[in-house]
Amino acid sequence: MVKQYALFADEPAVPGLVVVDQAVSEAEEMALAARIDAVPLAPFQFGQWEGKRLTTHYGSGYDFSRQRVAEAPPLPEWLIRLRGELAPQVGLDPAAFEAALLIRYDPGAGIGWHRDRPQYDKVLGLSLSAPCVLRLRRRTAAGFERRTVELAPRSLYLLSGEVRREWEHSILPLAVTRRSITFRTLR
Repeated sequence: MVKQYALFADEPAVPGLVVVDQAVSEAEEMALAARIDAVPLAPFQFGQWEGKRLTTHYGSGYDFSRQRVAEAPPLPEWLIRLRGELAPQVGLDPAAFEAALLIRYDPGAGIGWHRDRPQYDKVLGLSLSAPCVLRLRRRTAAGFERRTVELAPRSLYLLSGEVRREWEHSILPLAVTRRSITFRTLR
């Protein structure tokens, strides 16, 4: 079931944010976690800075030192199948998602405030292994407008339109391991 997410009944949803609970089964989640752990993961690189989260790219990556999309290995068959299962749950064409990013957040690893690079458009994320809070913020004349979205394990989320263009997102570090698979469309 596709739904727009709102925190409270009297609070509007952030336009462009869609959350699907239980997008995959528990068995699929366990298999996906094993696949993520089996690939060669490396610490996230942001220029000279090295993040605590471990990542690998398929389809395309992003070179922060050169500020451009970078080559990456093609999506393996299991990611193509997963993309084919997830994208229709938010009403989108699986083939549009050409880039995939696998991430393992070991205890203490999070992701700071950011907007995905402008070379990418729609962001489709599958949250695995542990619940987390997706924090959203956008700058206003009075400071920051903020929202939080609880993502249960196996939750799928789509960032498009306003939430993708105008809002930043982040995830605080957790005390347990969390994994995610992010698919992106290219502009």
